[in-house]
Amino acid sequence: MLRALITGVTGQDGSYLAEQLTTAGDEVFGLIRGQANPRREWIQNLVPTLRLIEGDLLDQSSLYRAITIADPEVIYNLGAITYIGVSWNQPTLMSEVTGLGPLRMLEAVHSINPDIKFVQASTSEMFGNARITPQRETTPLAPLSPYGAAKAFAHHLTINYRESYNMHASTVIMFNHESPRRGLEFVTRKVANAAAKIASGDRKELLRLGSLTPCRDWGWAPAYMRALPPIVGRDEPGDYVLATGEAHSVKELCQVAFESVGLNHEDWIGYDPNMIRPADVPHLLGHAEKAKKLLGWEPTIRFKEIVERMVRAERESS
Repeated sequence: MLRALITGVTGQDGSYLAEQLTTAGDEVFGLIRGQANPRREWIQNLVPTLRLIEGDLLDQSSLYRAITIADPEVIYNLGAITYIGVSWNQPTLMSEVTGLGPLRMLEAVHSINPDIKFVQASTSEMFGNARITPQRETTPLAPLSPYGAAKAFAHHLTINYRESYNMHASTVIMFNHESPRRGLEFVTRKVANAAAKIASGDRKELLRLGSLTPCRDWGWAPAYMRALPPIVGRDEPGDYVLATGEAHSVKELCQVAFESVGLNHEDWIGYDPNMIRPADVPHLLGHAEKAKKLLGWEPTIRFKEIVERMVRAERESS
């Protein structure tokens, strides 16, 4: 049994990881922002044994306090602003939370107990308009958004602390991973929600999106969280890509979602030029051979089933 501290515990990834760790018998603490956090009750009901500690990646002193209270053997740093669209409108806040937040946590670990194992959630968006396909742990980073740049900063800092201070600090470079717990601002959940509501008659208007051509390597979020404990269990820290090895376009996402409820996506998708970003990554495809070899990890659910599960969850919740 391990004592673990999770940042971002009320998000998609953090909630799944908290469930998995507590089921395995670990003692789990979660960092949560604010006394009136609207997701406090939700996460506490979902994981009753989870112990919440108030803190914020923007507040260095609260991280020292959280580590002192939890006295963790491992920290999973999943906390971040993860919606890329926000990064263009609030680039400074994105950098403070997603980039400098992990640095504050690393510095707190280094100061309080450098033996704490640390896992940083990195992202495929760091690769940007990659010239090498598929992307793996050694592929050069070239982010095309403030979000990708902030994550790249945190990624490099994690490696820097590992090499400079001999810390067990690892990164997990996760390609897009989805579930019914995705926020409605993300295109996968947005499409699944619209397909379900249109099929039930609760929605009459078109779903308006930006470009349908970007391709992503989409996986199943709970499966990706199962890769994190084995990283901690290894004697040596490292960097690991998690991906399915398949890329699908936003158009394919729409097609599968609407077909699953007996509709033609072309009848229900409209174009919104305001949703076009200043720069967008055209194609991402991951190579997860290292994770398969060293962690024994495999993606469990493929694209079509992921989309169908998300649409089904939306229909069941309505």
